[in-house]
This record gives sequence, C-alpha cells and structure tokens, in this order.
Amino acid sequence: MLLWLRLFLYIQFFILKRKLSASDSGAIAAAYGSVSAVTFVAAVSFLEMQQIPYGGHMVAVMALMESPAIVIGVILMMQFGKESGKAVDWKSIIQHSFTNGSVVMILGSLIIGLIADTKQAEGIKPFTNDIFKGFLAIFLLELGMVVAKRFSAFTKYGWFVSLFAIIIPIINGCIVAYLSQFLTPDIGNRFILAILSASASYIAVPAAMRIAAPDADPGLYIPMALGIFFQLTSRLEFHFILH
Repeated sequence: MLLWLRLFLYIQFFILKRKLSASDSGAIAAAYGSVSAVTFVAAVSFLEMQQIPYGGHMVAVMALMESPAIVIGVILMMQFGKESGKAVDWKSIIQHSFTNGSVVMILGSLIIGLIADTKQAEGIKPFTNDIFKGFLAIFLLELGMVVAKRFSAFTKYGWFVSLFAIIIPIINGCIVAYLSQFLTPDIGNRFILAILSASASYIAVPAAMRIAAPDADPGLYIPMALGIFFQLTSRLEFHFILH
C-alpha cells in the first residue's frame, strides 16, 4: 500500500512540476495523496442515510492513511526543489507529520474509543454528534475566507490545476472502487475505501505545509482540494460506487 502511494505521488508530482514549482507540486501531491477526515464523515453519514452497514475499523484505516503522504510530499520538495542539495532532516519531517494537531486528534480518538464503553460514549454524544455540523460549517467558512484572499494564485494557472483537481481523484477513486472487490465483499467498506482514495486533505496537509513548506501557496492546494474536489468529485464517487 505504501509503495503504491509513493509511486502515485511521484506521478502526480512530476505532472504538476511541468507547470508549478517544486514546493507547490509537493504540497498538492501531498494533499491528494492524503485523506480528508471531513469527507470520511460525509461518506459515513451518506451510508447511514442509505442504511448500508460498514466496519468500524474504517476509522483506523482513515487515520493510518493521513500522514504518509505528508512525509513523501516534503521529501519530494527537498529532492527536487531549491534545497535539493541540503541534507534531509528525516527526524523533523516524520515527527511533524505524525504530531500535527489533526493527526494527533484522530489517533487519540482511536485510543479513547478503545478505552471507553458504550455508556461513556453516550455521555458525550451531544458534543460529538449533535453540534458537529455546526462546527463543520464554521470551519469550512473560515477556509473559504482564506481561499478568497489567495484565489489569484489559483486563477493564474487556469485549466491546468482545475483539470488536475477533477481528473486525479476520479481516476484514483475508480481504480480503488474496482480493486476493493478483491479485498472485501462489504459494499460499505468498499465505498469508504474508494472515497478515501479519491479524497484530498484540506486540514492536516495545510497545517503541516505551513511549517514544512512555507513557500507552497495555500491559494493553490486548498481551493483544489476543497473548492473543486469536495464539491464535485465526492458526489461523482458516491454515484459510481453505489450504482
């Protein structure tokens, strides 16, 4: 799985590098190689509305898929960017990838889930379930404000970044949607695997790239992942895997 991820990120990186800098190419490749926790929640909500069962272990799958792409993306920047001649600080890269806030919260939630029982989970249900959509709306609004301020960077590259943001997730998601039949017959798990493979990170990756790659322009990788992917390709994947 990690070998496939690395190969796919290299392909994405060199496609992007034809038009963009190494920093921007690495950040975008990392975003599309990582996964979106919000998209995962949307997929789970969709399955619940359709009354389609899925495995609880898919939360762990999502958590484990988030950090490796960040590490590989930063490595690509260092290998082919302005700092290609400098030594790679592996310890710092790996530490940052696994200790940024969103990843720590996801991994921490897994530990809490192992410790807590059903009764304890019910005690915090109003916080974890009932007000989630409100917090999500506020968060997406804040991201939209960031994108609006830097949108000129996105429009500068026009159709190139737009087509990349649409085509890459569809290809990746459709491949996994097909191959997942050899891993599990459960349609719910197959659906989530396809959505995760097609998703793009706009929480963990931007947080990591602000420190690891300050030269990468958030006006590119955030609107590509959030403005195009989340609004369009997720709906296409929903239709593909269930029909």
